[in-house]
Amino acid sequence: MHTHDATRSSTGDEHRNGEPNELGRRLLIDGRLVATERTFASLNPATGAVLGYAPDATVADAEAAIAAARRAFDSTGWATDTELRVRCLRQLHQALLDHREELRELTIAEVGATRTLTLGNQLDIPIGLVSYYAELLESHPLTEELPEIEARGQRHRRWVEKEPAGVVAAIVAYNYPNQLALAKLAPALAAGCTVVLKGAPDTPLITQALGELIARYTDIPAGVVNVLASSEVSVGERMTTHPDVDMVTFTGSTAVGRRIMAAAGETLKRVFLELGGKSAMVVLDDADFDLTALFAAFSVVTHAGQGCALTTRLLVPRARHDEMVAKVAANFGHVRYGDPGDPKTYMGPLISARQRDKVDAMVQRAVAAGATLVTGGTKVDPGFFYTPTLLAGVDPDSEIAQEEVFGPVLVVIPYTDDDDAVRIANNSIYGLSGGVFSASDERALAVARRIRTGTMSINGGNYFAADAPFGGYKQSGIGRESGVAGLEEFLERKTFAAVIR
Repeated sequence: MHTHDATRSSTGDEHRNGEPNELGRRLLIDGRLVATERTFASLNPATGAVLGYAPDATVADAEAAIAAARRAFDSTGWATDTELRVRCLRQLHQALLDHREELRELTIAEVGATRTLTLGNQLDIPIGLVSYYAELLESHPLTEELPEIEARGQRHRRWVEKEPAGVVAAIVAYNYPNQLALAKLAPALAAGCTVVLKGAPDTPLITQALGELIARYTDIPAGVVNVLASSEVSVGERMTTHPDVDMVTFTGSTAVGRRIMAAAGETLKRVFLELGGKSAMVVLDDADFDLTALFAAFSVVTHAGQGCALTTRLLVPRARHDEMVAKVAANFGHVRYGDPGDPKTYMGPLISARQRDKVDAMVQRAVAAGATLVTGGTKVDPGFFYTPTLLAGVDPDSEIAQEEVFGPVLVVIPYTDDDDAVRIANNSIYGLSGGVFSASDERALAVARRIRTGTMSINGGNYFAADAPFGGYKQSGIGRESGVAGLEEFLERKTFAAVIR
């Protein structure tokens, strides 16, 4: 990440002159928008040019944000004032709607998301998370009565109350920054928690833009939400180890998730982890191969393959392996990549030169290990583009079939029968998502139920929505985001008993 040491003043104007980096140039700490002496560059991945400069928080800034969140949780009525929380969530939802087009342009420019994607999971759908949790808060029972019991000659009333978990450190990845931030922030605020939110160093401006909207357009009290950006790993490390943080919610790689879980263990923090995936799409022998090939090709290159739940392993009957490979390769030839701002573009760039180099190195190692490069495997400049890449005849135990690539790369793996397909699908440290295609919904569902993964698509079914819990088995994570389960992640249970007089 490039750094830039000059102090950047902030005028408070929003999106002035149509420049996307006018939003989000300051930290939000204890209700104040704070400029920093150091800033770091955020690049436009479609061009490689500097888009703008983000505030570069220090460990001291992180400690100030945590102290503010601790104070707001311990000494204000935020944790107990349900009406205030509902009102503030609705204000935030309205602010996001009012500034949606500004956020859309910033998301396209900084994230490299296509315009079409911002109409869905990159922006418009995540905005709906805020209204969803405002409505859920009004109806979700925070008290549960248990049956009365008799003990020691007396009757006892018993009940359970749900309370906020406390101060939350929320750290998000670069690939879907609006979705990831709001999927943590909205339920945490609904639960009554206070939050320190840190954006990814590759996409800091969009998360800081969210902080500015909170500061300007909501009644969220000072300290309840703090938003940081930093190029320093030490800032995130401090957030996950500070004794005043009660809970850590993190979305990112499994490798980093392991370190966070280990660090949080020192103070036994609650941990939510949404980590990597190597999901399998199982094509049964009676499936529509033309439809499945189309779905497999265009889904795996969504956001240039930078999605943890994408089905990056395509499992096909051995007798029809070559047929499926040819169909997918033909579909890859129709994927239009380039300027993400063009409504006709289907695939944008990878986030950085570093990520593109990582993807390319994995592809080259796969070919060296015996996989067949059918199409793709090419870097395209300017920007950080990588052509849709298809690898055939892949060994299910090889690196390319086991490790998350996070690029537009699909591997085709042959199997012998349904049991073998299930075995290969489960042959992974991950368990985030998957799909099964068959002419029979019942047969597809029977296979899907045997695969150990947190979400499953039957014949292309879409599970992604505000009310659907999302998360993984095994090393794909701990806990669930979105839905009622997403709210419950941020709640503690306290059991009461009282003698009935």
